[in-house]
Amino acid sequence: MSESVGFVGLRRHEGGVVELVLDRPKAMNAVSTDMARAIGSACASLAADASVRVVVLSSSAERAFCVGADLKERNALSDADLVRQRPTTRGAYGGVLELPMPTIAAVHGFALGGGFELALACDVIVADESAVVGLPEVSVGVIPGGGGTQLLPRRVGAARAAELIFTARRVEAAEALALGLVDAVVPAGSAREEALALAGRMAANSPVGLRAAKRALRLGHGMDLTAGLEIEDAAWRTAAFSGDRAEGVAAFNEKRKPRWPGV
Repeated sequence: MSESVGFVGLRRHEGGVVELVLDRPKAMNAVSTDMARAIGSACASLAADASVRVVVLSSSAERAFCVGADLKERNALSDADLVRQRPTTRGAYGGVLELPMPTIAAVHGFALGGGFELALACDVIVADESAVVGLPEVSVGVIPGGGGTQLLPRRVGAARAAELIFTARRVEAAEALALGLVDAVVPAGSAREEALALAGRMAANSPVGLRAAKRALRLGHGMDLTAGLEIEDAAWRTAAFSGDRAEGVAAFNEKRKPRWPGV
């Protein structure tokens, strides 16, 4: 089942997998104000939907995942316009980052600036051999504003992130994999298929467990060990006393597939 929200499409697949499709192909998914608003709205809807187990972020554009901010629109904005636009833009990137279920980016072609930041906001990035990624914002007089200065060093370390951001260079798929900018490189044209297959494997597991594990991973990152273990314990408790835990243990002992209640 498919539905459209502005420049974003939602495709529902079996097993609780939902594809969030960036759908402004004529502009190679350049993120305009309206598109940012649509991304934020779609993410809010997905976050509130308990039936969604895994989200795949993909693109309908032939040559790009997303080329970043719509610089043609930006060129017409006054400083006051830019100030007014900022919460909407932050809502788009924050919406992806704050999704409570696992998220996978299926990247092909250009994923630059805000486009790469949308991918960085996901838990796993699957790229195909055509992918070119980077944060070139300083080359046009700004800095990454969709989380790039915070998310990239968490992936590749502070020094590597500084080099990539300060040089504004573009990185092709093979090097991106070697540097840890993406998590897998697959044959050209197969990123979406591979991401959906991975999502299906994730979605077969407990919805409560998936969300609790993501919460522990996200909140515990960067904490000292003692604080991190407390975060893990709190997340463990939400799963350990859930219907999913009871069903998972019963299914294991009865040698059958679990029928997750999701609570």
